[in-house]
Amino acid sequence: MSTLRRSTKVVGVAAACALAGGIVYGTGAASADHPTGKTTAEPHNIGLLVKEIKSYYGATQDADGVWQASADSAYADDMARITAKAERDIDRAAKKAKKHGEKPAVVFDIDDTLLLSLDYEIKTNYVYNSASWADYVARADRPAVPGTPDLIEYATRKGVEVFYNSGLKETQRASAVENLKKVGIDVDLDADHIFLKDTAAPPAYLSGCATATAWNCTTVQYKSGTRKHIEDQGYEIVGNFGDQYSDLEGGHADKTYKFPNPTYYVE
Repeated sequence: MSTLRRSTKVVGVAAACALAGGIVYGTGAASADHPTGKTTAEPHNIGLLVKEIKSYYGATQDADGVWQASADSAYADDMARITAKAERDIDRAAKKAKKHGEKPAVVFDIDDTLLLSLDYEIKTNYVYNSASWADYVARADRPAVPGTPDLIEYATRKGVEVFYNSGLKETQRASAVENLKKVGIDVDLDADHIFLKDTAAPPAYLSGCATATAWNCTTVQYKSGTRKHIEDQGYEIVGNFGDQYSDLEGGHADKTYKFPNPTYYVE
């Protein structure tokens, strides 16, 4: 997810209703299935949608009462299909880059792209609250999105550099790094590879939409501007991964990979 948390999040299950029934998860840029939030038909019933979301994730509570996604769920199956294709693409891209003397890189969002916030969404009835979200992130105990630690390990093994492009706040950096390490993602976790939203001191490469006194960047501007900055350092971004379309739009990546997330929508 862009990551989210984020002034632009459309809040709650009601937002997901407008998206249900029309979204197909997979690779590539948004196309005919791109959600618009507009409909002339009766929207999906919220009560039924909540049940469908839990069923899709195979959501069950563990011994500590934490909601987890099941390994045999439709969600896990979709993730396995997407990550398998991504690995094949990364293999080809790495070989091509090596042949042409390029520096291949992959870029990952964090929230619901690498770290699953299903427990938070269910327990808050899919309604975002800045204070509860900050507390949740600070715990640094979210599980991994299925298959992503292996995907990052695979990319690293193929000689592909890993970057992280997240809407988490700069003040949440330590928690993000701690949580990523807990789930087995311990690659390129330094400040040169993890880009977080710093509204107090925006980087110079976002000068078109942010200054020291005003942050006016949309999610797409922030994310695509960061990818351009990575490219400007000499990298070829062979794969860009996110759970929101706003993680992927704006160019500056050879391929994009949309991960499933029916729980919220970030413009």
